[in-house]
Amino acid sequence: MADSHFDLSALAHASQDLYAAVRRDAPLVQCLTNFVSMNITANVLLAMGASPAMVHATDEAPEFARVAGAVVINIGTLSAPWLESMLLTAASARQAGVPWVLDPVAHHATAFRRNAVQQLLALRPAIIRGNASEIIALAGGRSASKGVDARDSVAQAEQAALAIAVAHQTVVAVTGETDYVTDGKRSVRVTGGSALMPCVTATGCALTALVGAFAAVSKGDPYIAAVAALSCFGIAGQRAGALAEGPGSFAWRFLDTLAALETDSLTRESPLR
Repeated sequence: MADSHFDLSALAHASQDLYAAVRRDAPLVQCLTNFVSMNITANVLLAMGASPAMVHATDEAPEFARVAGAVVINIGTLSAPWLESMLLTAASARQAGVPWVLDPVAHHATAFRRNAVQQLLALRPAIIRGNASEIIALAGGRSASKGVDARDSVAQAEQAALAIAVAHQTVVAVTGETDYVTDGKRSVRVTGGSALMPCVTATGCALTALVGAFAAVSKGDPYIAAVAALSCFGIAGQRAGALAEGPGSFAWRFLDTLAALETDSLTRESPLR
């Protein structure tokens, strides 16, 4: 899909520049994420050169957001105290001009989650990263999912992503076999990755945090931040998948390939379509 503001080569070069900035600046990424994903999320951020901070307590998280490069909010293991902290932290980040990223994990599963996501959306995330089923449901459509796993294709979610981007003036990244990123005006597909990724828990959650790292250095263009993060994930996942014998070896190989990713890989092996 052609991008209306950048040709794919220019977009790949812009993504490469952001990757170099993440390596150079080691942005501080505050993660209010779920218990399942904390370890892999921190390791993915470290592998890419960013600095993770798992600061979620109501007593300190809103204050910490003002010094972070970006804030990531993931509702995977949501509770009332965590929701309070998430709302206060998102508001604090927005007031401080710090970009924040929303991962609406299984938001359509219960009334509590649906209400939580609507409150968070009102605080204007810079980027929303979700699977196809989550994005379709977020736009008010009927998804095939009954839990955290996607049962819909990314292609089925593209119009929903576009509608959300326009309605909430945000960037939406739909991830799956081929990812789709849009800000309502620009859009692109990102290939790569591995079929083993869904077999390793919380890889999507870790990707959302990586999107936050790129948003921290993107100088106000969250669209390119999302594209760059997904590109790195796609290239590293493809490399790791080619060598892995199963989910276990994929998990450690993926961290290694992320850490070893060359800056020029984003142009030399560009996954943008």
